[in-house]
Amino acid sequence: MIIKPRTRGFICTTAHPIGCARQVQEQIEYVQSQPKISGPRNVLVIGASTGYGLASRIVAAFGAGANTIGVYRDGSSVKGRTASAGWYNSAAFEQEAQKAGLKSCSVIGDAFTNEIKAKTIEAIRKEFGQVDTVIYSVAAPRRTDPQTGETFSSVLKPIGAEYTNKTVNFHNGEVTPITIEPASEQEVQDTVKVMGGEDWKLWMDQLQEAGVLTEDVTTVAYSYIGSDITQAIYRQGSIGQAKDHLERTAQEMNDQLSATGGRAFVSVSKGLVTQSSSAIPVVPLYISALYKVMKEKGIHEGCIEQMYRLFADRLYTDGPAPVDEKNRIRIDDWELREDVQAEVAEIWDNLTSENIYELTDLEGYRREFFQLFGFETDHVDYEADVEPDVKIAHLYSE
Repeated sequence: MIIKPRTRGFICTTAHPIGCARQVQEQIEYVQSQPKISGPRNVLVIGASTGYGLASRIVAAFGAGANTIGVYRDGSSVKGRTASAGWYNSAAFEQEAQKAGLKSCSVIGDAFTNEIKAKTIEAIRKEFGQVDTVIYSVAAPRRTDPQTGETFSSVLKPIGAEYTNKTVNFHNGEVTPITIEPASEQEVQDTVKVMGGEDWKLWMDQLQEAGVLTEDVTTVAYSYIGSDITQAIYRQGSIGQAKDHLERTAQEMNDQLSATGGRAFVSVSKGLVTQSSSAIPVVPLYISALYKVMKEKGIHEGCIEQMYRLFADRLYTDGPAPVDEKNRIRIDDWELREDVQAEVAEIWDNLTSENIYELTDLEGYRREFFQLFGFETDHVDYEADVEPDVKIAHLYSE
């Protein structure tokens, strides 16, 4: 079939297998062009099919030569429909890992369930024995508590008062005001249940109890702080409460794991185009301005550059990992430089629909959004017939 992008709001409902494979290959080539990383040998990535999770798996495998297990919830193709981008990304990764002689396998299903945790433990025992690194990169709109069976939904809302700012339709460049009502206390609690640290700790507890973690295991979850512009909707909003819980969980687990030489961190990343960030009001407009400034200064990074820097310059160096006063690893340092934020703030004050393409890199944002799904990628013939049914080489859950 000839596959074209079909969008619904901030979601693309189709994905291109060749484009996704090319994106994965470009990330692999970037990592292979960098100095080798010494450290991780057997790595579990929970949420491994897109964004930071996929980039983490690529860096571990092709930067450090690590064996990897990826856990993700992505759909294969069905008649008349493509598979998800995450499925195509993972199929491409598995193929390239096999070519490179690296051991890898995939566990597909809902990472929040005990069944997938048990299946992953079984895979680790069979394939590796133990893992020395666990990356937790899960972003989801809802979660069912495996103990109670209750389902919780997250919201992206301010706390305490309504919030008004400007946002953009990144498909057509229209800048409009947006007002968001504050979250209720229940909505905040539910968001923490979905996006906080509870599931991460459940994973680590069950992995530890099963004996599939090395004594010196490193585990990392990903977070974001952002600028003053996005504080009300992000860090000071409902999602920020979840990130605070994630950080407290990291500290609790670090205290627990350090007894045997293990460690737990939250790593704070920069603002990037991801499926998750595209859903947050105000954030795509902010990222478009940020991209403009950081690209002009020569300090822009995508997911793969960020994850390489995390592994090479923070996690696996001589001596302890550099952290801030809250024990967080910071790779958002270039985004939050004073000169960068000052220029972004100046752009923000002047943004309108008429000047958005001049003042921001909205075109770059829009292109990266479509690249998440395998479109608008160089050296891909989008008029060619392609087979949408792609198999994943080492699908452990089959």
